[in-house]
Amino acid sequence: MTSVGACRRAGVILVGSIAGFGLLALALGGRWTALTHALAAVPLVTIAAAALLQLVSLVGRSEAWNRCVRSAGGTVSRDQLYRVASLGYLGNIVNGELGFAIRTAALRRVAPDRTPKLGALAVTEVPIVLVEAALAVLVTFTLVGPLGLPWWLPIPCFALMAALGLGLRRLALRRGLAGWWRGLTILHDRNERARMAGFVLLSMIAQILRNWILLRAVGVDASVFDATAVLVATAVLGLLPIGPSVGAGAFVLILGAHGVAAVASAGLLLAGTGALGALAYASWALADHLWDSRAHLNRRVSHHVRTRRAQTAAGGMGAALTTLSTERRRRVETAYFGGVTLEQLVLILSPYHGASTGRLEPA
Repeated sequence: MTSVGACRRAGVILVGSIAGFGLLALALGGRWTALTHALAAVPLVTIAAAALLQLVSLVGRSEAWNRCVRSAGGTVSRDQLYRVASLGYLGNIVNGELGFAIRTAALRRVAPDRTPKLGALAVTEVPIVLVEAALAVLVTFTLVGPLGLPWWLPIPCFALMAALGLGLRRLALRRGLAGWWRGLTILHDRNERARMAGFVLLSMIAQILRNWILLRAVGVDASVFDATAVLVATAVLGLLPIGPSVGAGAFVLILGAHGVAAVASAGLLLAGTGALGALAYASWALADHLWDSRAHLNRRVSHHVRTRRAQTAAGGMGAALTTLSTERRRRVETAYFGGVTLEQLVLILSPYHGASTGRLEPA
């Protein structure tokens, strides 16, 4: 993406965010006092639990992406992929597309030889999105009541998602899983596909529990089905460039009848705890990176110390043997070193050899 296109996209997201919060303000009307009271009544323990559930969700989705990348031929380590994923999820706070772009570009940058090509790497996200969409379609019955949708709507939607997944799988096989089609390789491995779907399911369950906890914390008598409906609405609204206002908008759209102020406060808490979870994930990634850098530095220092000690030992041994007569030195070499000569001994003890001055020089 060019700098002009990136600036234009950022401008659209900024305008969309302002518009989203503006619509939320109109929906609240004069209920700002009720909103602040609802936010103030939420215990810190509840906020911490919601942030922890967000962290669980992000880790689960990271592992699903790790499975897709490895199936596509990637050999990047899990901890390195998790660190890159954490950066992308920070971008998700602003916009999902921004987070996706950060993840793929950063992973190619840090491990270009151990990841698929950029096109195939981008396509590794498709199996995850298909599973998320299929699971969302399965629970769209939770939207039938709040939005007045036909009861039969989830059935054709699920059939459409199943047909789409099957069609992509067959098309990738026809293309020989070459090029960017390689990103769909996991769809052809039943065991890996099941594991990936399991981690996506874990991620969605954590999100549903987070929605339900926050709704109950602000005094809304919501069910797990209500929390699931909010998750589906959040995913749909997330396709729009409205930034962090997605959560509050989804809560008000689905559950506004329970009280706009309380529901909006739950939406704002959703955005806040989402940011906290992403920051916690990124903080772990930074700490893990610093720990790896420290370990690498320690290994280099230890190697340097061992090398210098070997050089010193080789130099001292060479200096001692050179003071002996040739005949006596030969006897020492035979008795103690099995006939290894001084020159050979120096090369064994160190990757350096001694010069005529007795000083060790690079070989």
